[in-house]
Amino acid sequence: MTKLEPVLGQIESDFGAAVSRYIEFLTIPSISTDPAYKDEVKHAGAWLLGEFLALGFTARLHETPGHPILVAHCEAESPDAPHLLYYGHYDVQPPEPLELWESPPFEPAIVDGPHGKRVVARGAVDDKGQVMTFLEAFRSWKAVHGTLPVTVTVLIEGEEESGSESLPGFLSQHAASLGKAAIAIISDTNSWDIDTPAITYRLRGNVYAEVTLEGPSRDLHSGLYGGAVVNPLNALTGILGQLHGPDGRVRLPGFYDDVAELSAEERQAWAALPFDETALLSEIGLTQSVGEAGYTVLERVWARPTCDLHGVWGGYTGPGSKTVIATRASAKLSFRTVPNQDPAKILQGLRTFLNERTPPDCKWSIEEMGASAGILVPSSGPFMQAARAGLADIYGKPAAMIGCGGSIPVVGDVKEKLGLDSILVGFGLADDRIHSPNEKFELKCLKNGILSHAAILARMGEL
Repeated sequence: MTKLEPVLGQIESDFGAAVSRYIEFLTIPSISTDPAYKDEVKHAGAWLLGEFLALGFTARLHETPGHPILVAHCEAESPDAPHLLYYGHYDVQPPEPLELWESPPFEPAIVDGPHGKRVVARGAVDDKGQVMTFLEAFRSWKAVHGTLPVTVTVLIEGEEESGSESLPGFLSQHAASLGKAAIAIISDTNSWDIDTPAITYRLRGNVYAEVTLEGPSRDLHSGLYGGAVVNPLNALTGILGQLHGPDGRVRLPGFYDDVAELSAEERQAWAALPFDETALLSEIGLTQSVGEAGYTVLERVWARPTCDLHGVWGGYTGPGSKTVIATRASAKLSFRTVPNQDPAKILQGLRTFLNERTPPDCKWSIEEMGASAGILVPSSGPFMQAARAGLADIYGKPAAMIGCGGSIPVVGDVKEKLGLDSILVGFGLADDRIHSPNEKFELKCLKNGILSHAAILARMGEL
């Protein structure tokens, strides 16, 4: 650990300059979903390219059918050193609604918070701030020792927030070089709290669909036809209301067939976490949780599959009244999947569920809009132990081993295309407002992330 100590000192002394670089990065409106910002997305990739080249990495911004992908590489001094693949993304969500921002989303503001100073800007934590944690760790190692203790390849994409459409093909095309790494390190998740690090070892996937129920051949006057013909909106909402039973379980046939129960050890470990359910709910204006009976909130969010409606529409929704029976009604819904569930089986279960309830003279259309499986990554092994040790070196306590209710498709892509497991170590907080107005990142979290990545590099270098 003697090589690490001066690196940590360098991080402390250079932190002001690191914050300035981070602020500069945040001013680039790299909104990947909006074609109007295509040049700004490329600008953000070029900014990162310049940073890695300045550190002595070999680096290239690769063109793709979508936005560019940055690949940078630095060889360790020892040919026997482990090889790590770091992943992040430099694109951001659109900032709307703009009127809810307390400061312009691409004019980063440093403001006071309960944990000290924080930066408010779009991309502050997701994922520009997290990318800066490992970039600045590399910078300090290079400044002190001239090299890194491990071989590092970095892949940072520019379309994660718009579906990562170019990434799977890029990984397949470059599998020979990227697959030389032994493990992937991904910083796009949260700490347990500001003083407790976390490693995420299980993720839910997502199956998303739009369903439409078609009935009469045209819109109808409800006075002339109401009570005599099928109303697709009435029928659709009634059918969707049957998706859950009174116990909160999803009623699709076979939905739970492949869901593995948590081990007693996992349930005990999660129960021991200092989780405040009341605080979680009160922060969003609620007092009671709902969901599948027999499971705690953490178990339901991290390890149980779900079904949620995201939009229902049809007929007239403008101002005033229009008494119409609509010819069709539609809804968007998703299923959060857990490890072992097959997305194709869930989609088939949805079709069966709807077809069994089709009203007379009606028909369904189902548009599949994405499907990914839940993921379980190894929670043991030498690389995981090194990552946990590095976090403990900085925080002075063990990392919480946690799940995540959301989806990070790149974890599955990296496993499928490159054969690599991932270690998900991030430094965000639950209240960082990602994807929302006034997204923020605590400067304490930024610094802890840089220090932690430096310590993880040291621990990995000992393997």
